[in-house]
Amino acid sequence: MFDDLIVLAAGMSVGTAVACSVLLLILLVSMVGKDSRKYMDPPPAFMLPVWPLIKIVSFFIGNNLPASYLNKLDAKLQKNSLGFVLTAEEYFSACFVFALLLPALAAIPLVSSGDVSVGLLIILAIIGFILPEAWVKDARRKRDVAIIQSLPTYLDYLSMCVDAGLNFSGALKQAVEKGPKGAMNNEFRIVLRDINSGQTRADALSRLEQRVALKDVTIFVSAVIQAEKMGSSMRETLLIQAEQRLDERFQRAEKMAMEAPVKLVIPLIAFIFPLTFIILLFPIVIKFLEQGAL
Repeated sequence: MFDDLIVLAAGMSVGTAVACSVLLLILLVSMVGKDSRKYMDPPPAFMLPVWPLIKIVSFFIGNNLPASYLNKLDAKLQKNSLGFVLTAEEYFSACFVFALLLPALAAIPLVSSGDVSVGLLIILAIIGFILPEAWVKDARRKRDVAIIQSLPTYLDYLSMCVDAGLNFSGALKQAVEKGPKGAMNNEFRIVLRDINSGQTRADALSRLEQRVALKDVTIFVSAVIQAEKMGSSMRETLLIQAEQRLDERFQRAEKMAMEAPVKLVIPLIAFIFPLTFIILLFPIVIKFLEQGAL
């Protein structure tokens, strides 16, 4: 009877704690208010399950961080073309939430087993904190590959539009509207937005070069700015740039094709050759075993 009362009291305590936690979470979410992302892209998929927690931390902690630190985070997001995905406050909050969430999830089975490792929890906290940073680097890598692949296509669009009589800004607008969607399209949209906001074409392109930091884009921006300063033909400049970028893309493809046999050597030696020898020698070994030679 006494044991039943203890179990009942423990269950009621756990239920009360869970109910209080849910009520506290609902109260905090109501204090944060509605999440307005009208001009923002959807957050990354791995953050969606904990997005309410990220917004709560952003509201109570992220907004109170030093302005210099937030500006540094915002510059990093802008440089990686993620300024329309996360704000600086949300990025810090995501790091904070994952740094607490991973150790908390790991602590539940550890506590139940009675083997709590503080070192493991610290390692998980560090992994959780750098998880958004790993996502940023992966997004940057994918963006760079997409830009290098689609830049020659957009240069063809620009050269055709300029050849049809449009100026560079009009050609850029048509290329953005008709060109394939992706990272290069987003970057040129930002260039158009900068031009429409009053910046000069050279300044908008220079911001593109600083934001992307790729050799192909740097050469393209330098050529366009130089052609504008010298009064050269924009059509010829764009045609030359398109041909050069296409040639470089073919050269990269040839280089990757030539590197493929070298990269296959280790898998061949480690996996394919031993398996081939086993398949060839197995019947011979079985025959020797049947004859009693082994």
